Amino acid sequence: MTVLIAGAGIAGLSLGLTLYQIGVPFRIYEATAVLRPMGVGINLQPNAVRELLDMGLEAELDRIGVRTRQLGFYSKLGKTIWEEPRGIWAGYAWPQYSVHRGALQMMLYEALIARAGADCVVTGVRVTGFETGPEGAILILSDGRRVEGRLLIAADGIHSALRAQMYPDEGEPIWNGRVLWRATTRAPAYFGGGAMAMIGHDDLRLVSYPISDPDSDGMVEMNWIAEKRFPLDAAWKKEDWNRAADIGDFLPDFADWRFDWIDVPALIKGAEVVYEYPMVDRDPLPRWTDGSVTLMGDAAHPTYPVGSNGASQAILDARIIGARLLEHGITPRTLEAYEADVRPVTTAVGQANRAGGGPDGVLQRVEDLCGGDFDDIDTVIPHADLAAHAARYKSIAGFSIDELNARPRTIAEGARIPA
Repeated sequence: MTVLIAGAGIAGLSLGLTLYQIGVPFRIYEATAVLRPMGVGINLQPNAVRELLDMGLEAELDRIGVRTRQLGFYSKLGKTIWEEPRGIWAGYAWPQYSVHRGALQMMLYEALIARAGADCVVTGVRVTGFETGPEGAILILSDGRRVEGRLLIAADGIHSALRAQMYPDEGEPIWNGRVLWRATTRAPAYFGGGAMAMIGHDDLRLVSYPISDPDSDGMVEMNWIAEKRFPLDAAWKKEDWNRAADIGDFLPDFADWRFDWIDVPALIKGAEVVYEYPMVDRDPLPRWTDGSVTLMGDAAHPTYPVGSNGASQAILDARIIGARLLEHGITPRTLEAYEADVRPVTTAVGQANRAGGGPDGVLQRVEDLCGGDFDDIDTVIPHADLAAHAARYKSIAGFSIDELNARPRTIAEGARIPA
């Protein structure tokens, strides 16, 4: 009755921790021989943090992350468009965290190994395909092994081999013309620390937030993402977490972005290494589940990183799968119920991100209306409209304050699947 999981990223590890918590046998298969802390900063929204706390990981999150206090949007001239509190400062019952993606992955991995034992994650094996039938699923590995399980969950990312088998004609991820450069830099904290900033507009922007608390000198480890739009026929189409960039390709575009609270050129020049990759997603799928096999995380619903929602949704996927297992047992019905819950939500989020309906859509609106130059933002976009825009995305993504605070636990405390 084992559940097989393809991939030991944030999605797969969160699912492993959930299955251990509710007493479901599982095993994770990961292509990487040795897990290392890859990537840069990400954000965890309160709806996902709630689930991590329900897995007993609050101390670990406080050790590796920063409780985010504020999100702000600023024009290319550094002028304030909109600022709002986040996490517990906004009235949520749970915090929001800014954290290094690799640190989060390693924390989840170490917690899982400590609880379930080292043999629950098999590394150095690449998944290549699956078979599904009335008795369960078979995971096919690159070394020729065929592993039998009752259910199989594909958590193997945007290049999922199992998704590719379900949809062999889908092709490569879809590039939207934007290139991202990501790095961390030791830099002065702004606005007291714990503050996210999004600056610019659709063609050129910078996102920054600290992933450490200020030290005695007021310095933090600042995660930043510089973004620039290119023609769609430009040759920026290879996704790679480890592709080192030349800052000369984009630093001149930000040369004048020096404001009284942040020095963007200094931030860029202060990074030891900068990683480059294009912004890509995939079209929503009409179905994730094939018998005893389903998709989760980026294998199911990769989206643009504009709403700080990708890792959070992967964690939520894991918890919803766990909740449906408690209801339906280790059966394909669980997978159908999970998909029915999650696919409409993630499809709406992905479409909102593509259409500029994410929270950062206000940046381009201000650029179009006044070129980013104003004395009073209320004369450009009324404060009520900005507040409504911010609230709308939270509702679409499932973390509006009142709704989340009132929602029952996804998995009841102490719930276990019958032996």
